[in-house]
Amino acid sequence: MKPQLAVALSLFLCLALSAAGQAPASASEASPGTVPAAAPSLDDEDHAKLAFAEVWAYLMVGEERFLDASYPISDLAYFSAAIDNFGGLVGVPDRKRLGDWRGRVHLVVAELGNYSLTHFCLNPAYPIRDRLAADIALAAEPYDGVQLDFEAVSSKDYDAFFEFVSILKRKLGDKKLSLALGARMNERTDYFGYSRLAEVVDRIVVMAYDEHWSSSSPGPIASIDWCSKIADYARSKVGAEKLVMGNPFYGRAWADKSLTRAYKHSAISTLIAEKGIQKIERLGEVPFFEYDETVRVRAYFDDAASTAARLSMYRAAEIANIAFWRLGQEDPAIWTMIPAPGRALAEASRD
Repeated sequence: MKPQLAVALSLFLCLALSAAGQAPASASEASPGTVPAAAPSLDDEDHAKLAFAEVWAYLMVGEERFLDASYPISDLAYFSAAIDNFGGLVGVPDRKRLGDWRGRVHLVVAELGNYSLTHFCLNPAYPIRDRLAADIALAAEPYDGVQLDFEAVSSKDYDAFFEFVSILKRKLGDKKLSLALGARMNERTDYFGYSRLAEVVDRIVVMAYDEHWSSSSPGPIASIDWCSKIADYARSKVGAEKLVMGNPFYGRAWADKSLTRAYKHSAISTLIAEKGIQKIERLGEVPFFEYDETVRVRAYFDDAASTAARLSMYRAAEIANIAFWRLGQEDPAIWTMIPAPGRALAEASRD
């Protein structure tokens, strides 16, 4: 017998676009069992409000099936090469897997959680930094550029990171170098220094998502108001041509109780009494029991309408470039709402 969970979903959608491209005052709650509303059809004027100079999208290795040549994407960030325990570059994607896709492709090199490894690679006291930069430059030969996504850099290594970025940029020559950086609202939390790095690299992609995360209280991944504040700060530090505002395609769910935990024997005894457990079975002499529990789940996600609302806000804020994390997670209707990058923005500017 398997335990059953009665799950109630409260799904909050941002369903409307305002004339100024701002978020509605409150989210619309979907009725139980209903399908989210389809993306609104856009006339030429509304279409122009979603026109950008560059549209970046992230693609995971092994998920090439999610890339469609008809999508209005100018730059593809191919995720990703990694760094092994000895500071070597590994897992470089083969660009040939993308077939005849004709947009620009950037090799992403990611280190997301190992602070010690990152320190080992960035600190000039170790014989790793220059070799790693050379290896990345060599791996980038079939690519149009490189993006660094180093999310485990300690405060002691900020200067070393800047030096590494500078070295890599020189080695790449004419190829584009971009950085994926966390969302910040002020200089106090802008540890890397947006403006400092913007002087060296070609693009800075601000990961404007995870406003709420798996261990936080429930809430939107990237609310319009929150993203507006992130964009305002980024614009004050990074030139319009170099700034790329990241957008989430994913959602996240939270439960009102967590049932996975360790128990001491006295706590197990209390639980058996509280739940009125009558049957205790054994598997290989190890006792176990089962019971049913009701869990309430709240899930926040983005559909085409909420994504379009955020993009409209960015255009109103004079953001020229956007990015999406990541292909395969999106509401497909969003691609019908974004015009081809570059030319459409120029036409909208002339108007």
